[in-house]
Amino acid sequence: MIVASPVISIALIALQPVADLWPHLLNYVLPQALWDTALLLTGVGIVTLVAGAGTAWIVSTRDFPGRSILIWLLPLPLAIPTYIGAYVYADIFEPLGIAQLALATWMPMGDAARMLPNIRSLPGAIFIIGLVLYPYVYLSARAMFQVQSAEAIEAARTLGAGRWRTFWSISLPMARPALAIGLSLALLETLNDIGASEYLGIRTLTVAVFTTWHNRSSLAGAAQISCLILLIVGMLIALERYGRRDRTFALSAESPQLAHRKPLTGAKAAAAFGLCALPAILGFVVPFAFLVYQCIRRGLLSHIDAAILRDAGHSILFATIATIIAIALGFAIQIASRWRPGALEAACVNVARSGYALPGLVLALGLLAPVLAIDHAINGVARWAGFAAPGLVLVGSGAAVVIAYVVRFIAVPTGFIQAGFERIPFDYDDSARISGAGQLVTVKRIHLPLLNPALWGASIVVFVDCLKELPATLLLRPLNVETLSTSIYQYASRGSFEEGSLAALLIVAVSIGPVVWLTRFADVPNGPA
Repeated sequence: MIVASPVISIALIALQPVADLWPHLLNYVLPQALWDTALLLTGVGIVTLVAGAGTAWIVSTRDFPGRSILIWLLPLPLAIPTYIGAYVYADIFEPLGIAQLALATWMPMGDAARMLPNIRSLPGAIFIIGLVLYPYVYLSARAMFQVQSAEAIEAARTLGAGRWRTFWSISLPMARPALAIGLSLALLETLNDIGASEYLGIRTLTVAVFTTWHNRSSLAGAAQISCLILLIVGMLIALERYGRRDRTFALSAESPQLAHRKPLTGAKAAAAFGLCALPAILGFVVPFAFLVYQCIRRGLLSHIDAAILRDAGHSILFATIATIIAIALGFAIQIASRWRPGALEAACVNVARSGYALPGLVLALGLLAPVLAIDHAINGVARWAGFAAPGLVLVGSGAAVVIAYVVRFIAVPTGFIQAGFERIPFDYDDSARISGAGQLVTVKRIHLPLLNPALWGASIVVFVDCLKELPATLLLRPLNVETLSTSIYQYASRGSFEEGSLAALLIVAVSIGPVVWLTRFADVPNGPA
C-alpha cells in the first residue's frame, strides 16, 4: 500500500482543475518537453545499447591483454550519478575550461572554442547520460553472452555463417531478454533525472513537473504532467516485457559447454582494448579524475568545511534509516510469500518491486499530500488531547525523505532476498518444523544465516542509491537541511560546482565499493577450445 499510495495521490491531485495553467503549458511547455523527452530517451537508448552490448560482447567472446582490467573498469560509471557527470563535463567544456585551454596551446583561443562541442545541448545530454548509464545494459548483456552455449554458435558456423552473421542471428537474439532489462533500467533512470537535464538546458517532462510545482506553485498542474510521465513509465515497462517475450534458453544437459573466448593479438587486441576502454574512461575515469583534481587544487581535502561534514551526516542518517526499513520490509514481504504462497502475496511482491519505476520527482509529488495529511492528523490529535500542535512532524524531521527512499528502493532488497530464498530448499523449513522449531526460530537459525550475503548486498546497494538520489531529496528535505546530493545541486545552481567537488567525490567514492562488489563474480571460466 505504501508503494501504491503515491500513484493514487497523484491521480487524485490531478483531478483538480487548473484552467488558467493549461493554455500556457500547451502552448509553451508540453510540446517542447514531450519532444525533448522522446529524443533524450531515444538517444540514450541508442548510446547505452551500442556501448553496453558492444563492450559486453567483446569481453565475453574475446580474450586479449588488459581484459581482466576492463572486467572491473567497465561497470564503474554506475558510481557516477548523472547530475555529477553533467556538472563535470559542462565545467570541462565551458569557455576557458580545461578542454579549451588545452586546445589553445596549439591554436588561437577563438579556433579552439569553435572546435569544442556544445555540451549544454540535447546531444550533450545524450552523450553524458548514456556514458554513465551504459553499465545497466553491459552487465545484463554480459551475463547472457558469457553463458551462451557453444553448440548453437558452432552449429551456425558449420552451416557457413560468418562472425557477424552468427552475432546478429544467434548471439544477439539470445541476449534480447537481458538487453530489454538493461535498456529499460537505463531509460527509467534517464526519466528520473532532473539535475543533468535542467543544468544542460534540456526541458524534459521531469523538469516541467519541477518548474510547474516549484516556480508556478501549481501542485495540480505538476500532478497532471506527472500522469504523462507515469504513462511513459508504463510504456517502458511494457517495452521491457515485450523484449523478453517468448525467449527462454537453456544449456544442453548432455553437453553444457560454454562458448570459447577467441584470443586476440597485435592490432586486433589493441583495437578491442581501446573500444572497450573508451566508454569506461569517458564515463568514470574522466569525471573521477576531475573531481580529485578540483579537490586538490582548491585545498578541499586539507581544509574540510564543516558544512560538508554536516551535509554528509544528514545523507548518512537518512540513508541508514531508509536502508534498515527497506531491508526489514523486503524481508517481511518475502518471508510472508514463502510461508503463505498465493496470488495475493505474489501481487504484493510485484507492487513492492514497482516502486523503482517511479521517478523520484513524481514520487515526491505523490507523497506530499499523504505525508501532509498525516502531519495534520497528528496536530489535530495533539490539540484534541490538550497539547500544543507539534507542527510538520514528518516533513520537518526528514521522515518524508526516508519514506520516499523506502518506496523507491524497496525493490532492491525484495529482489536480493527473493534470490537468496530461492537458494534455500523448503526441506530445511520442513526439517525445522518436524524437530519442533517455530517459525521465528527457523528464521533466526536457518533463514537469516543463509541470507546473510543477500542482506548485506541489498543493504550496500540501497544505502548508495539513497546517497545519490537527488529529485526526491531536493523536494522533500526539511527547510535549511542539505544532503550531499542537494549540496552539489546548490553549488551547480550558483555556477560554482567546483566548490562542491568534495561532496561529489564523497558520493562517487562511496559508490565505487558496491559496484565492485556487484561485479566480483561476473567473470566465468573460459570454455573449452
